[in-house]
Amino acid sequence: MTNGNIIILNGTSSSGKTSIVKALQDILDEPFLEAGIDKFIFMLPDRYLERPLWDDVLGLANKAGASGHTLVAGMHHAIAALAKTGNNVIADHVLVEHEWVQECADLLGDLGAYLIGVQCPLQVLEERERSRKNRTPGQARAQFDVIHAHGIYDLEVDTSVLSPIECALQIKRRVQDDQPPSALGRLRQLVKT
Repeated sequence: MTNGNIIILNGTSSSGKTSIVKALQDILDEPFLEAGIDKFIFMLPDRYLERPLWDDVLGLANKAGASGHTLVAGMHHAIAALAKTGNNVIADHVLVEHEWVQECADLLGDLGAYLIGVQCPLQVLEERERSRKNRTPGQARAQFDVIHAHGIYDLEVDTSVLSPIECALQIKRRVQDDQPPSALGRLRQLVKT
């Protein structure tokens, strides 16, 4: 059985990852399952989405509690399992923990996963947070300095200058070019040294 393709979109809250996921699902030739962090968070019982239990998941926005680490580990393993059974997967992520970057590199690096950086200036992120009713103010700022700290991507897109469909088209071109993904493999090598 041939492994499915994996696209991981990493960016702060309000960076536009979900809109890019939807655009990618619309334009990619084959079906891609959405298996991102929000899908996994909303599998939790409702009481975990409220404080004080939320603090044990991802309440600080830039640091996870024990439940958050367990949840994200399950997400990483689920993405790998889906791909190993031939499913294509898109996952939006917030790689705020060094351990999550390591685990993605270890589990997904050999599966040909593309790591895409979703960039956006802080001022734009904060304006988006203010205009959206379903965001906790301060999440983007809390995540901004740590989300891209690992610094290695197969492609980066900037949602302050590109629309979701323009980002999706760039990602599609990158996935369909002749150059295999390398970011997670390079990150895995950096961790080992």
